[in-house]
Amino acid sequence: MEEKRLTKEEIRKALTKRHTQTVQERLERARVAIAGLGGLGSNVAFSLARIGVGHIHLIDFDRVDITNLNRQQYFMRHIGMYKTDALKEELEQINPYLEIITDRVKVSRENLASLFAEDKIVCEAFDDPEAKAMLVNGILEHYPGKLLVAASGMAGYGASNEIHTRKVGSRFYLCGDETSEAGGDRGLMAPRVAICAAHEANLITEYIINQET
Repeated sequence: MEEKRLTKEEIRKALTKRHTQTVQERLERARVAIAGLGGLGSNVAFSLARIGVGHIHLIDFDRVDITNLNRQQYFMRHIGMYKTDALKEELEQINPYLEIITDRVKVSRENLASLFAEDKIVCEAFDDPEAKAMLVNGILEHYPGKLLVAASGMAGYGASNEIHTRKVGSRFYLCGDETSEAGGDRGLMAPRVAICAAHEANLITEYIINQET
């Protein structure tokens, strides 16, 4: 069966019908960086692409592995591909008219300032606690005016309502239960990781829509 390709106008009309013109225009202007394209980042990216966020910056240095398939938005055909390439391919299946920029690089203290210079919103979606802290501290130091959304605690299969969004600073928010760590029989699993990712994506959406009102 031949794949149907919608026009930019058709997609925009459908999104505007759902969101209103004012809201859609704000979403289209938004610039969001997602650092880490695993269970959190890939799910956040899917949510933002589906609502038509116009500029999405994907950052990761890793390749898709078979162990990623239990919670990340990849398929068997992506195994071995760089996550930046695989995720961009998928997002373009949702909306090929978004500006999707990829950086296949490991975020470091040395490249952080230049890497996020053009992004208005930064979503932290790392697995490693040290990498999380480095990114959060770096953004707060170099770009205190940007919205920073980070995550902490989403392991296992516990109560969904324990995952929450908490305001930490004027433009710094933390999503998760802030306690559960992956390990032993409490690994990272699709349902709870996706709940936390939805908190991050929902907060980003709220900020984009409300910041100009």
